[in-house]
Amino acid sequence: MSEVYDKLIKEDVDYNLFSDKIMEVVEKLNINKGDYLDVGCGTGNLSLIISPKFKYTWLVDYSSSMLSETFNKFKDKNLKPTIICQDMCDLNLKHKFDLITCTLDAVNYIIEEGDLQRFFNNIYKHLNEGGIFIFDINSYYKLSNVLGNNTFVYDEEDIFYTWENSFEEDILDMYLTFFLKKDNFYERFEETHFERAYSDSKIEEMLHNANLMVKDKLDCYSTKKIDDYTERIVYVVKKNMEEQNGR
Repeated sequence: MSEVYDKLIKEDVDYNLFSDKIMEVVEKLNINKGDYLDVGCGTGNLSLIISPKFKYTWLVDYSSSMLSETFNKFKDKNLKPTIICQDMCDLNLKHKFDLITCTLDAVNYIIEEGDLQRFFNNIYKHLNEGGIFIFDINSYYKLSNVLGNNTFVYDEEDIFYTWENSFEEDILDMYLTFFLKKDNFYERFEETHFERAYSDSKIEEMLHNANLMVKDKLDCYSTKKIDDYTERIVYVVKKNMEEQNGR
């Protein structure tokens, strides 16, 4: 699946745009370029671009097959990150970072609110005092209306797949059927994914509970501010040092 993921996602995602915006924020906020962590890194497409700009890079994902792809990409570029297979909700690296990223709606895959709160709490523990956490989510509007209960069909050169969605009680159930061309025949396999729709207010509340402060919110790595029709919300977050010092 990791190879299929790479092929499909690169057609829909402009990683250079994402990385440019992230580094623009890093420069604007004068963030130290020492230690960088990409949580839920997938096959490393984004972190591969950002990594050379930092002294040290750490990568975390729960999928060993994704991390295998990541390792090969970094090896080809002669880059040597620290790669760890770990559930991001249980993040425990005993290290702090200047920049932490978690992109492409990895947060939506955290279904239980308690697990998401634990994730944010752990992000706080892994941030340097001057560091920032940049993450994105598929908005409530996108999951409930754009994807909702709709079905999509894609016909690529070597891949044909259907994507059936069902949205109920804030959970999007995605059932995907793939047909991959192998010589003169097609190989079929199926996958089911679940994403939780979180409102912007709920995300803000949980960040506040983790003593994290939202510095900015962007519409999909652009200069636009979010509105009711934003499909991907990008959060720029720092530690709330005032509350920390007041405790």
